[in-house]
Amino acid sequence: MKIDLFDFHLPEELIAQTPLEQREASRLMVLNKETGNLTHEPTFRSILDYVKEGDCLVLNDTRVLPARLFGVKSETGAKIEVLLLKQLEGDTWETLIKPAKRVKEGTVVSFGDGRLTAICTGESEHGGRKLDFRYEGIFYEVLDSLGEMPLPPYIKEQLEDRERYQTVFARETGSAAAPTAGLHFTEELLAALKDKGVHAAFITLHVGLGTFRPVSVDSVEEHDMHAEFYQMSEGTARLLNEVRNNGGRIITVGTTSTRTLETIARDHGEFKEASGWTNIFIYPGYTFAAIDGMITNFHLPKSTLIMLVSALAGRENVMHAYEEAVNQRYRFFSFGDAMLIL
Repeated sequence: MKIDLFDFHLPEELIAQTPLEQREASRLMVLNKETGNLTHEPTFRSILDYVKEGDCLVLNDTRVLPARLFGVKSETGAKIEVLLLKQLEGDTWETLIKPAKRVKEGTVVSFGDGRLTAICTGESEHGGRKLDFRYEGIFYEVLDSLGEMPLPPYIKEQLEDRERYQTVFARETGSAAAPTAGLHFTEELLAALKDKGVHAAFITLHVGLGTFRPVSVDSVEEHDMHAEFYQMSEGTARLLNEVRNNGGRIITVGTTSTRTLETIARDHGEFKEASGWTNIFIYPGYTFAAIDGMITNFHLPKSTLIMLVSALAGRENVMHAYEEAVNQRYRFFSFGDAMLIL
């Protein structure tokens, strides 16, 4: 299957650079995955009209690390930018560094006038570096005071409020990027869904920067999917099994929740407490085992994310919906509008 099948023209001005003042104010496109019919709703709060008592929304409670650090080489004072990708063991992290050529094994980098230092202990895949950090106190508190949010490369504006790149239910620190479909929810909307009898279940998948890595091969089947850490609690597994047994629909919020549920259903044949690393790659031809619907944002052309959406709703339906989204001037990507697929 050719990557070009998932290409479309996206005017640059439709890439949302800043979040809306109100989370629920984003627009909502509803796509019927069976018929391809589209409905346009003025605000995301209209989601209340499409879910029913007994349904379950599955939300990713990962919290984004302020993972971008700016420091200097201790020897020369040269400026170094570090992006934390994955905690390997203890205080050793896999990172991306700019400029990478300045940091070799043994190089020491200092951040915040020495409040945090790191020594390079070797290289990792894709040109990354392994850094061993030294500090006093609690690492995440030091990081919170020195680091910046690692906004996606297509967002050029500065984010005034860091919490707008976190969901209101974020609690498990570890992501390099936000699970952006969850950014549309407010505490008030979650309460309204609960009052309607809609369940909320939480899983964790720590989003890696591989989610932004462009597909560089011509054929979908040749793409090497990045691995991400996930976990599901016993309580969440029990709730999802009850919803399924009682005839309710399981609707994931975002591609990260989708990949987690499909990984567990594929590996275990049911929902159960589980954790590990998943590199599941979902594209058209995939048979879904876990979900009935999905809430998602509008994604990059030729990305693995639009391929996943196409697997659920059909490539032709999705490409038509994206053409309509461009025509109707929907806002795209992390701070953009939402799509509900049922």
